[in-house]
Amino acid sequence: MSVSNLDEPLVPPPSSRKLPDFKKSIKLKYVKLGYHYLITHGMYLFLTPSIVVVAAQLSTFSPQDLYVLWDHLRFNLISVILCSTLLVFLLTLYFLTRPHPVYLVNFSCYKPEVARQCTRQIFMERSRLTRSFNEENLCFQQKILERSGLGETTYLPDAVLRVPPNPCMEEARKEAETVMFGAIDELLEKTNVKPKDIGILVVNCSLFNPTPSLSAMIVNHYKLRGNIVSYNLGGMGCSAGLISIDLAKDLLQVHPNSYALVISMENITLNWYFGNERSMLVSNCLFRMGGAAILLSNKRSDRRRSKYQLVHTVRTHKGSDDKCFSCVFQMEDPKGKVGVALSKDLMAVAGDALKTNITTLGPLVLPMSEQLLFFATLVGKKLFRMKIKPYIPDFKLAFEHFCIHAGGRAVLDEIEKNLQLSDWNMEPSRMTLYRFGNTSSSSLWYELAYTEGKGRVKKGDRTWQIAFGSGFKCNSAVWKALRTINPAKEKNPWMDEIDQFPVEVPKHLIVIANESCDPKSLKYVLGRGALEYEKFLENKDPEFAWKPLEDEWHSIAYAFDNCATKTIHFLQKRTHLAEVSDKEGGS
Repeated sequence: MSVSNLDEPLVPPPSSRKLPDFKKSIKLKYVKLGYHYLITHGMYLFLTPSIVVVAAQLSTFSPQDLYVLWDHLRFNLISVILCSTLLVFLLTLYFLTRPHPVYLVNFSCYKPEVARQCTRQIFMERSRLTRSFNEENLCFQQKILERSGLGETTYLPDAVLRVPPNPCMEEARKEAETVMFGAIDELLEKTNVKPKDIGILVVNCSLFNPTPSLSAMIVNHYKLRGNIVSYNLGGMGCSAGLISIDLAKDLLQVHPNSYALVISMENITLNWYFGNERSMLVSNCLFRMGGAAILLSNKRSDRRRSKYQLVHTVRTHKGSDDKCFSCVFQMEDPKGKVGVALSKDLMAVAGDALKTNITTLGPLVLPMSEQLLFFATLVGKKLFRMKIKPYIPDFKLAFEHFCIHAGGRAVLDEIEKNLQLSDWNMEPSRMTLYRFGNTSSSSLWYELAYTEGKGRVKKGDRTWQIAFGSGFKCNSAVWKALRTINPAKEKNPWMDEIDQFPVEVPKHLIVIANESCDPKSLKYVLGRGALEYEKFLENKDPEFAWKPLEDEWHSIAYAFDNCATKTIHFLQKRTHLAEVSDKEGGS
């Protein structure tokens, strides 16, 4: 148990970084966009009632009525031609406009060897031995590691773990080949698909784009066919995995009877930051080695053996806003060291993108009861100027499982709070962050593998994958389980240790106690009315004042697990702060 120093740098009000409360505002244009999607695919909804009415009318016909109708058509050539033409037209329209179903046959996640595991101790030892970081920034990284939600068994590539480190093109290629080929080999073994049968290839890796491309490396290694349709997506951040899925889905609509192979990964070797800019050091502490391979198919014969069917994809891009565009930015520091800088506006930007995305997705997935409640509240607020809070739909009624990009503990905490999700809903994301770290775009597949490993996926279950990425983008994919997944028959990175999860990840809580309170009695105080800072601000203490900022990144590191909501340092005459850890017996 430790008590924070009042002289430490303070953080200003968190409104600039905190995920916005979705209850405060919903932009009508995004609701319209969601209903536009619904109407675009709603031809069958309009045709179905007509068919039902016609069928009901025909059911009232007696045999005599049917005979009279047939007799009329038999002697009326024009009526026969018109009816036949209409029938052929409707059937043709149906088959031409019907989208091809997209099935997820199977997927695999790469699990590195034990030799590549990086504990916090190894991380700090290697960081110190590089002699690239000053002592203050070594402490900064230590604090983030302790509070980021990452465990002791994440993985880093050989080039980073080596002493001295060897970040070069050759090592980066080795890492890429190890991850991609490891995941693909396992996937081909699972599905019994031959490389020559694959007609579409989509690879996404944000920060490593060699020549020849990563997709070309796969074509060469597996000797894929010469007319393969291949794409290599770069620079699109952690949400690129779902962009790849969306691209593959569109390609499968125009290439019948095809398999699409999607590879999602990130490369650590050439993107490790060896400077002392704190906004660039955070990524060192969060990103880890990993990748996933996914096999999609539009063959109706594959439905029986496939795991899921893709139901919806929704993509949101906020790049037209300068603040959103620059909040995750690869650049050189003043000394020429290349790294990825994270803006302090990242949380607010992510929240805005998430709000836009889920407002568009809502009309496509929510039950009619939730949509009516939401729409009625929206009409009352917008048209009748009623002073009511917008209704936040219960997405747990639309989905059984949630796979939220494991970007960091703070983001997961905020999404859990704003979408009113349970610990059970968040478990796959939190355990993936703990066990594998932030593996960028592939983290969603480690989360889905965790859900399968726990035996949670039943036939008909719906899974929501949602990811954030530079640009700034927020993307969603909705999958429907075609069969119950038997974990005993699964081969995924969790199966040899799934019984060890979930684990308890210690939480750090900042509280306010009276100045006379002995730190040793804080556990009692927490249970007897101590306030979190949000509650303190709600009380609007007239004597509360923010201390001018010196170095906000220090305060962020101090409790990175909830930097946007609870880890605030401030000065007030009759208060002091204390940090209490669950691990140390706190509340």
